[in-house]
Amino acid sequence: MKKLIIATSLLLVAAIGCKKYEMPGNTPATNPILEKMIRGADVSWLTEMEAAGMKFYDTTGKQTDGMQLMKNVNMNAIRLRVWVNPSNGYNNLADVLTKAERAHALGMQLLIDFHYSDSWADPGQQNPPAAWSNQDIAGLQTSVYNHTHEVLTALKAKDIIPAWVQIGNETNNGMLWPLGKASEHMDNFALLINAGYKAVKEIDSNIKVIVHLSNGYDNALYKWIFDGLVANKANFDIIGMSLYPSTVEWQTPNQQCEANMRDMVSRYNKEILLCEIGMPATSPVATNYFIRDLYTRIHNLPGGKGLGIFYWEPQAYNRWQNYLLGAFDNTGKPTFAIDAFR
Repeated sequence: MKKLIIATSLLLVAAIGCKKYEMPGNTPATNPILEKMIRGADVSWLTEMEAAGMKFYDTTGKQTDGMQLMKNVNMNAIRLRVWVNPSNGYNNLADVLTKAERAHALGMQLLIDFHYSDSWADPGQQNPPAAWSNQDIAGLQTSVYNHTHEVLTALKAKDIIPAWVQIGNETNNGMLWPLGKASEHMDNFALLINAGYKAVKEIDSNIKVIVHLSNGYDNALYKWIFDGLVANKANFDIIGMSLYPSTVEWQTPNQQCEANMRDMVSRYNKEILLCEIGMPATSPVATNYFIRDLYTRIHNLPGGKGLGIFYWEPQAYNRWQNYLLGAFDNTGKPTFAIDAFR
């Protein structure tokens, strides 16, 4: 995700002027289909933002703890990324535990997103942690297992059991390149997934394991990856997706994403989770409609296989890290976009 943040954000914002949305006079009524669905946010930047002096406020302007604010806007789940040995310490084990404890204290469910890297892992980069850089595939399997087990053991020691765990982040072409690159070593990619899966299930068999790709509208990508993983006997419970459409043309990607989700359910009989979504913070009404439409499509998947949505870093505001797809205004307050989770 991170590698494309600046370019993607600016590209999407440039499109905003093509169509004007007006703020509705009244907030829509509570959406009944959301009651039993995941209403989540990835707030992995939270502690780093707080350390930089960033403050968060409710819509009345009252300063509010950032994690509490997620609960107040009707979120029921938090997603946290994990890096192995990040240079600035954020998203390492200690930082993840701090955020996880805060979410757990509020009664929120937890998704742990293992990048298996010291920094961002996404479709354009899947770099092994420096400490793993010279390992063969057997060594990488052991490292994936040990790292996964260590983090989840530390959480369990605090009586925190995640509901979901991602083995890799936006693994459109596998992970831990070059040995786990799917286009060259689909068999190795499956071995790495299984190493993480084994560690997760040893901690608690009820935790659901996710394989996560970006571009949820791209059915050909998903068929290629998941056909390959299934053929190589990879174990997973949920197919995770990202979706970041443009402000002026989100309807088509939503339709394509629904078609892809339905195909994934039909082909693999797996549950579906939107692990990341976002649109420009300056278009809260369009974003609200985008989220509500997506929830309807997820809710209507066959067999109740649609689980819900995580918004990626909604609390990022005022050009934090040059990210422009949050759901807060420049004063640190939630926008109308967030009302889609009510």
